[in-house]
Amino acid sequence: MKLNELSDNEGATKARMRVARGVGSGKGKTAGRGVKGQKSRRGVSINGFEGGQMPIHMRVPKRGFNARCSKDHAWVNLGLLAKAIAAGRLDASKPIDEAALVASGLVRRVRDGVRILNKGAIGGKVELIVTGASAAAVAAVEAAGGKITLTGKAKAEKQAA
Repeated sequence: MKLNELSDNEGATKARMRVARGVGSGKGKTAGRGVKGQKSRRGVSINGFEGGQMPIHMRVPKRGFNARCSKDHAWVNLGLLAKAIAAGRLDASKPIDEAALVASGLVRRVRDGVRILNKGAIGGKVELIVTGASAAAVAAVEAAGGKITLTGKAKAEKQAA
């Protein structure tokens, strides 16, 4: 077999339609573009153009706001934390940090940090080292005899207060 003998399988390629090559081709005269007008011409880009009137995307009122400096934390509920400890995916005798949460599968990726929320009950004593936690989650962990160490901005705000 030589390079000049290679070819595609039957039906693997399809020849492109050659337009504007006479009426016998089936795509002659207007080349499938209809008749006359701006859209039948070359190089036209009129997406959203409404004939000179104000386009709808400019008429409709805009709502909402996306802050440029907002943080995107991964959230972990206390109930899920307790389930992971019970299942043996986390060791409650050692401090649980963000890397341990990722390794256990509770958090897919850390992003801007991990934040603990108070949904569910934490079974026993546990020591957590995370970026942030809700006040209710901190209270629940401390009531169970555990401790939460905050490493993020929440830490600075607590020290200032």
